[in-house]
Amino acid sequence: MVEFHVDRGSGFPAYLQLGQQVREALRLGWLQPGDRLPTVRDVVATSGVNANTVLKAYRELELAGLVEARQGSGTFVKASLGSAVPEDLDPLRAKLAAWIAEARSAGLEDEDIFALLREGLSGGAQ
Repeated sequence: MVEFHVDRGSGFPAYLQLGQQVREALRLGWLQPGDRLPTVRDVVATSGVNANTVLKAYRELELAGLVEARQGSGTFVKASLGSAVPEDLDPLRAKLAAWIAEARSAGLEDEDIFALLREGLSGGAQ
């Protein structure tokens, strides 16, 4: 099950952060179709956001066709994202963790690391 974390200082609305975390969990294989999302009450208790914020996030995910609300049962994953097999991600995670450790040893901060990743993803790295 996914545990939500909201960064109030990010400038990014909480409901969008929750939705992004569900999308990432789908892409990484942490959530699969049929899995139940945490209840609104649980998300409120663990993240400190308002219940309406959680409902808005879940509604957005439902409109995107990723989850479905079942009356009296909860909210369930309806579709997956990404095409990678979760087991294929494990070696990549290990390499990425080693690269991040090397970057931090070189004195890079998180924003520096994010900038390098964005550059690499945009094709700027040759």
